[in-house]
Amino acid sequence: MNSDLKSFSSFNDKAKLISGMREAYSQGENAMEFARSFGSRNKGDKIYNEKLSTLIAYDLQSGNYVEKAKKFAEFNKKYGDLHARLIEEFLPENGTLLEVGVGEATTLTSVIKSLKVKPKKCLGFDISWSRIKVANQWLFDNSEKAELFVGDMFDIPLSDNSIDVVFSSHSLEPNGGNEERLMRECYRVAKKAVLFIEPIYELASKEAKRRMRKHCYISGILNIAKRNNYEIVNYKLLENVDNYINPLNPTGILSIKKTDYKKDSITSEKVNDNIKWQCPLTKSHLAKLDDAFYSKDAGLAYPILSGIPLLRSEHAVIASLYELIN
Repeated sequence: MNSDLKSFSSFNDKAKLISGMREAYSQGENAMEFARSFGSRNKGDKIYNEKLSTLIAYDLQSGNYVEKAKKFAEFNKKYGDLHARLIEEFLPENGTLLEVGVGEATTLTSVIKSLKVKPKKCLGFDISWSRIKVANQWLFDNSEKAELFVGDMFDIPLSDNSIDVVFSSHSLEPNGGNEERLMRECYRVAKKAVLFIEPIYELASKEAKRRMRKHCYISGILNIAKRNNYEIVNYKLLENVDNYINPLNPTGILSIKKTDYKKDSITSEKVNDNIKWQCPLTKSHLAKLDDAFYSKDAGLAYPILSGIPLLRSEHAVIASLYELIN
């Protein structure tokens, strides 16, 4: 069974979930609240958001973030500037940058514009195809470039130590209960540093904590970093950002440096233009061909839909002869 459906007893349940969330959203209600009441699993006294529910909710909201970025253009620029200053501490000239959960690339676009240290290549992925479609248009409209794809932050389709700097911006947020797995996956892909720009539960007010618990937001990321012996560079709340996002959703930074990172080599490294892709299902090498990414070792192809690579494990097509006919 498709891994998105683990907590749903039948395909009928899946259909009901999709139609119910769409109906809730069309009525101006919180689609994730409907999903949690319909099919979320309980762990002790805490409820956790399902991956499928998150996908549906994000896809339904496609376009909203671009509209907000247009409406609050000045803040969106400042928000990108803030990210850029944090990223530049680790990003080498002509290096590589990845945003996990890129959404509609409103943050990434502002970051690229603001960076003084220019990366050779920027990448980003999101669980929703519709959001990536909107993101590509937003990048084009702003005369910026990034390589965007559909992916799963639980199984990022990139090899170990393949991207210089990996960052998230309120994308790990709804994944309470899965913090450690997500942090390890981001750390695995990063070569130099990981920056989690996320709500920080432990530094929030009592009212904000109540809201974050209600929406199953992440918590405990500092303790997880310490438990994994990560080298913590910065951990604090960020100023002058929450009035735009939500004052009850306090944005913070947890930046982590890879242990083998050497700051004195930040501008002297030779750059490898080739991104090292890997199959999210088998972890074998992925090669980008004309209309798909293909793993020769696994015999799996991942389609490209309207120019957007579909690189979640659920997208894999068994196609042993694909390479022979391309």
